[in-house]
Amino acid sequence: MINRLVTLSVVTAVLSGLGTWGAWAVEGHRSDLVNRQALRVCADPANLPFSDQKKEGFENKIADIIGDELGVPVQYTWFPQAIGFARNTLLAKRCDLIIGTGQGDDLVLNTNPLYRSSYALVYPQGKGLDGVESLFDPRLKDKRVGVMISTPPADLINKAGLMGKAKPYRLMVDRRYDSPAEDMIKDIRTGEIDAGVLWGPMAGYYASRGGDKLTVVPLIKDAKDGGKMEFRITMGVRQGEDLWKRQLNDILNKRRADIDRVLLNYGVPLIDEDDKPVTQPRG
Repeated sequence: MINRLVTLSVVTAVLSGLGTWGAWAVEGHRSDLVNRQALRVCADPANLPFSDQKKEGFENKIADIIGDELGVPVQYTWFPQAIGFARNTLLAKRCDLIIGTGQGDDLVLNTNPLYRSSYALVYPQGKGLDGVESLFDPRLKDKRVGVMISTPPADLINKAGLMGKAKPYRLMVDRRYDSPAEDMIKDIRTGEIDAGVLWGPMAGYYASRGGDKLTVVPLIKDAKDGGKMEFRITMGVRQGEDLWKRQLNDILNKRRADIDRVLLNYGVPLIDEDDKPVTQPRG
């Protein structure tokens, strides 16, 4: 959809039929290029559990919640979420919202956190690792652990003396053709590796699919020992679109329970600001 600036009179006419967008009439001017007739989402076409073209990811479900609250349809611009994703989608003004981006990403203007999660250790039950909650647990000493290259857990795996036997998996891939997270989970189930470390949403999702359910343990203890394991995930909009950001923040507050419910249904290990697990929808 072609982006275009709209005069105040046209904006006011559009707002009269969109309810939630009414704040723009009060604002009195158009300060960004956000489309007001559809929620235009920037998303990866093959990146479960986050998003895909079948709209089966949890970010797709969250987009539906936001679209419902705004009273507009959801439209997508699809692009692989790798190097150049934001530049070719949001910053090219082909869409107006990235559902999931790390807090502090300077390419975008961040909303309030959508959720907080952690890298997690994944292992099979009943194979000698039950109760392990840290990469420094002595029971992992002689184990082969899978890890994504260039992710925060890689440094801790090295510090814990596990790198010698570790199996690396690529991080930056086109998920239309490769799925390292699924490969890691398959290797855990076949015994190729004894355990693996994945970003929490991927760990929780894939550990409950494709075979016996695996144990997923957020590495909160290791985060307290100086390793950055937990991260806040926000939504991202273009720099300068502060009113759009505030409107999204209002929706996050209003629909927190619905969003939490989606995340929990997908197995996302949610962590509150006190490092306690979130097991029920909040709000």
